Amino acid sequence: MAVVLGTAGHIDHGKTSLVRALTGMDCDRLDEERRRGITIELGFAWMDLPDGKRLGLVDVPGHERFVKNMVAGATGIDCVLLVIAADEGVMPQTREHLEICSLLGVRSGLIALTKIDLVEPEWLAMVEEDVRLFLRGTFLENSPILPVSSATGQGVPELRDAIIHHAAELTPRGCSDLFRLPVDRVFSLKGYGTIVTGTVISGTCRAGDELTFMPPDLHVRARTLQNHGQPAETAQVGQRCAVNVQGSEVADILRGFVLAHPGTLFPSRRWIVHLTCLSSAPRPLRQRTEIHFHHGTRECSARVIFFERDKLLPGETALAELRFSAPLVGVFGDRCVLRAYAPLRTVAGGPLICPLPPELRAARRAHALPLIARLPALGARVSAPTASKNAVAERDKARAELVSTVLCLSGVIGADVPHLQVLTGLHGAAILAALNSLGSNGDAICWDRDGRWWTSKEALASLVEACLARAAEIHSREPLKPVFSRGALCSGWSDGLPPKLVQTVLNHTLKRQLLCAEGEGLRLPSHNVSLAEDQAMLRQRLLDAHVKGGVTPPNLRDVLESLQVDAKTAAPILRLLCETGDLVKVKEGLYYHAPALASILQQVRNWFSTHDNLDIGNLKELLGLSRKYLITLLEYMDNSHITVRVGDQRHLRQ
Repeated sequence: MAVVLGTAGHIDHGKTSLVRALTGMDCDRLDEERRRGITIELGFAWMDLPDGKRLGLVDVPGHERFVKNMVAGATGIDCVLLVIAADEGVMPQTREHLEICSLLGVRSGLIALTKIDLVEPEWLAMVEEDVRLFLRGTFLENSPILPVSSATGQGVPELRDAIIHHAAELTPRGCSDLFRLPVDRVFSLKGYGTIVTGTVISGTCRAGDELTFMPPDLHVRARTLQNHGQPAETAQVGQRCAVNVQGSEVADILRGFVLAHPGTLFPSRRWIVHLTCLSSAPRPLRQRTEIHFHHGTRECSARVIFFERDKLLPGETALAELRFSAPLVGVFGDRCVLRAYAPLRTVAGGPLICPLPPELRAARRAHALPLIARLPALGARVSAPTASKNAVAERDKARAELVSTVLCLSGVIGADVPHLQVLTGLHGAAILAALNSLGSNGDAICWDRDGRWWTSKEALASLVEACLARAAEIHSREPLKPVFSRGALCSGWSDGLPPKLVQTVLNHTLKRQLLCAEGEGLRLPSHNVSLAEDQAMLRQRLLDAHVKGGVTPPNLRDVLESLQVDAKTAAPILRLLCETGDLVKVKEGLYYHAPALASILQQVRNWFSTHDNLDIGNLKELLGLSRKYLITLLEYMDNSHITVRVGDQRHLRQ
């Protein structure tokens, strides 16, 4: 794993001079920086390590006006070099930079006490004691303090050795395999075209890869790569990288865009963050406050929305929804920083836990908020060290719980693997392992194996419930119909759902016998057609009339007149007789008793066993019926695809 070290500290405390003393590289590349003697933009350098790798150094500006640039530079660093001048001690940006590093999840580093050539030993000892007191309770509390002078070189070798030792002890960061490079600089070079630089915060990219800038989804190709000024075939997590992109102009790309593989990141104007208000914040963070929001190398305005509270006091932590002025792309576990407008200072920050949050209207909050509240703890368990078998088992269990929770938050459609990588921050292989585990227990269901879409068992249960409710509604509305079609069943509850998900729900109901299939129709197991006494009598009389008619069925109007029944009353009974197979509707107003019609059709098939053609005369000879029945039967056989008409002749369909 490549290591990136970032500087932090107050203006004029010697950060750039110290980087120059360590590496021989001047990070102040702008004329204005050299003229004014202050760092404005981010600077980059590197150190060669004993194992042949290179350690990247990010030099950040210390002036309070350029804290946004400092936040951009701190994105992706593994450890911090906190620089404090011995002649001034701890200053405002010393505190703010350390708070920013803490909010961004930096957990280790070193302290360089610079300009020791300007102070007496007694003063140096006093400042060192003051610094140690300042660091108490922070992640740098037990880190070494190394006195150094960039002007004389005193302490520089010792600091370099300490950095190398510290880099060797860092544990590899556990992160997603999604390639992400937040752009911190974009420029063009003659003969090369557009070049972007940044720190790879996850995943791997190769020269020639198809990439896209998000959130605008601007597609490009990585023509060539450089790592610390040297040509490279790949860019890996933790490396400072320059990418020569083909397919875009400098004007198309802004700092804050994220370079990624297509189809792996998904923009959103809303995030849910586990927000901590700094203890040093001058006032509470209030409901609907507008703030400067920093994520990666991106800065934009945002509004803070709290759940079930109207403010966040200094030192408190709570869930908050952030609504942005422009869409952003992020991954579960990413860190963000919030800065107030007046006074302009860092006030809060924390990890991103819902980069694609569900709608949280009042009806859904009671269900969704408890699930969202579980995510920070699950994220901590997923990233915990795994030195033992028990720890590995606990981590794998946490991964499955995390995947299960985000599936529950993803609604009835669920999520595919690319979305799950964004929603969990897990490696693709870890997600597949978790899904297989959940699937084997029935806690997750794959409804599209080609697209790798999964949904939660709770979501499937809600769809099954809606499906069965629709079935009950159909039976209630048409109690005399023994079955209904699949199209009628799916009308309403399945609107907008992918066909494969609808089929999964139907398969689930049939497999568990929640629905019964009868031919092409479906019904609830509890549904039986039950007729009232008068309906049962009408059914029998209609059937008797057609049984008596045999191959010369009666005209329906005559039957209804004799029974003194109107067509509307008889319609559901006739439909029931047809669905039960007792009668067959040959045309409007003419029904055959099914056995009689079956006998006629069998005689026709027997005819074709010795003849090639059939006409109306042949059929009259065969059946002995009048012309009005013969024409109707011929048309019925044509429409039923038993015969095909060629002129005045019929042929048996093959």
